[in-house]
Amino acid sequence: MQREPNLTNAALMARRRAALPAGLGQAHEVFVDRAENAEVWDVEGRRLIDFAGGIAVLNTGHRHPALVEAVKAQLDRVTHTCFQVLAYEPYVELAERLNTMAPGAFAKKSFFMTTGAEAVENAVKVARAYTKRSAVIAFGGGFHGRTMMGMALTGKVVPYKVGFGPFPAEVYHAKFPCALHGVSTADAMASIEALFKYDVEPSRVAAIILEPVQGEGGFYEAPIDFVKALRELCDRHGILLIADEVQTGAGRTGRWLACESWFEQAGVAPDIITMAKSLGGGFPLSAIIGRAEVMDAPAPGGLGGTYSGNPLACAAALAVIETFEKESLLARSQAVGERLKAGLKQIAERHSAIGDIRGPGAMIAIELFTDGDLARPDADRTRRIVAEALRRGLILLSCGVHANVIRILVPLTASDAVLDEGLAVLSDCFDATA
Repeated sequence: MQREPNLTNAALMARRRAALPAGLGQAHEVFVDRAENAEVWDVEGRRLIDFAGGIAVLNTGHRHPALVEAVKAQLDRVTHTCFQVLAYEPYVELAERLNTMAPGAFAKKSFFMTTGAEAVENAVKVARAYTKRSAVIAFGGGFHGRTMMGMALTGKVVPYKVGFGPFPAEVYHAKFPCALHGVSTADAMASIEALFKYDVEPSRVAAIILEPVQGEGGFYEAPIDFVKALRELCDRHGILLIADEVQTGAGRTGRWLACESWFEQAGVAPDIITMAKSLGGGFPLSAIIGRAEVMDAPAPGGLGGTYSGNPLACAAALAVIETFEKESLLARSQAVGERLKAGLKQIAERHSAIGDIRGPGAMIAIELFTDGDLARPDADRTRRIVAEALRRGLILLSCGVHANVIRILVPLTASDAVLDEGLAVLSDCFDATA
């Protein structure tokens, strides 16, 4: 369809407000016309550097040629049958690949859904079916989706849970360790033991779910001693451990799955893993990967969905895996992260507002505080920097329980020149908002 001449962002925003509900938020009042790798062009022809990556969906960049080619080839064969009615080989091949790529010295099985929230919901279903238990423990600051169970598990009220309750029962929240904010591993584990004393007996808990690196919560990485303690607690009480890798998975942290570092450092493997976002490279796809005996617990017909594991999305995901291998994108993720951190440290030398620079691989965040005081999170400065960045041609996103974290999720395929250009813009934004 040919684009209407003289189309503007303002005109489209006016149409959007008239046609769409107010609850459907939008970080930037921009409408995209086309995109390539780590750059987008809006309907007015303006070029923008994309440091958001569709919220961690575009680790392989916008419109990677290998993905485009794979989807076009699949488009010429079949676009939909519903896998539970008539199956197709790409679904099975993708499951086979993911089973071999997940950590843990045990047999694994996988199945597919469409969104990250669906993956989380189904991980809980599988855990309940296997354990014959009902309760689930999640963590403050965690984000697990916008469905009713996803919101129940999410440990952040505003804006995700306001006005939508009541939520599903038998969901409990413990503290997530964060040294920056004074929560130790011992504090976090004690909060779980407190739940066992005051709210739910461990024999009723089906699973504990956590993000290896909290996404929406602020890019805080789970310490390895905490992960090891969780695994020991789960084994002691017959509880399953679920790693929500919706945002961390598909190479963002420098490993295909962030929980690979758990296995390498402490021999810890989750019983169930959820994936989505960059797995499909921009096509809607999520995965649930787990111990074979656990995954076999639901009865036939208990799992599935009309569009789940769509042929086009499966073809795209296979192309994503192939692209990671051919272009050494895991190594590139580490290199991107190192380059970003080096540039951010230079900015921090001139701006005391940056209280922390963190993140494994290319999952990078900076946290802002008023006058560098860790007791005074600076949400206002964060908001102004994100707005200033857009004016200067850089797309950023904020996050965090205190709304004072700027996260960088630039495609791993971005060139060094584009990374440096984006960092230069960000530096100018700090100067402009000082």
